[in-house]
Amino acid sequence: MRTAQVTRNTLETQISVTLNLDGSGNGRFQTGVPFLDHMLDQIARHGVMDIEIDAAGDLHIDAHHTVEDIGITMGQAFAKAIGDKKGVRRYGHAYVPLDEALSRVVLDLSGRPGLEYHVKYTRAAIGAFDVDLIHEFFQGFTNHAGVTLHIDNLRGANAHHQAETIFKAFGRALRMAVEADPRMGGVMPSTKGSL
Repeated sequence: MRTAQVTRNTLETQISVTLNLDGSGNGRFQTGVPFLDHMLDQIARHGVMDIEIDAAGDLHIDAHHTVEDIGITMGQAFAKAIGDKKGVRRYGHAYVPLDEALSRVVLDLSGRPGLEYHVKYTRAAIGAFDVDLIHEFFQGFTNHAGVTLHIDNLRGANAHHQAETIFKAFGRALRMAVEADPRMGGVMPSTKGSL
């Protein structure tokens, strides 16, 4: 089983992430940020992985540190769970629509962190949630998971729909990338011999 548990404690946040890449899509989230919990559930369900996150942060200031540090801790857990990456597909991609919104996510388990994030939300907040924090979440994840991640919202008039298509597509792209490729026979999916 490709699993990991990571705890990150700072003066701003205390976060615990448990991740099972070969799960069944179950999620349990107690982050103090309800909209983020909803988006994290999309990753678990569409990625068909089990994710548990407990977080306490300085929400009396705002949600920035909590959201960013959850991304960081999830990235660390992912890097630990995926291991040496032998025999996986390595690349993943997904297009996901939700009514008028459509997003594309493409990723590579390259070992090289890189985020291309192209999203113009139709409003600055979804309820009390600042949409700028979505970028911070994915930047934290990318930096610590060691993946190359391209996120493009191709269209959308409703900011909630835009965000939800991104998280669903991310879960599905991640699911594809971590799947075993039977034709690889357990070999490293790189001409360099390592990722």
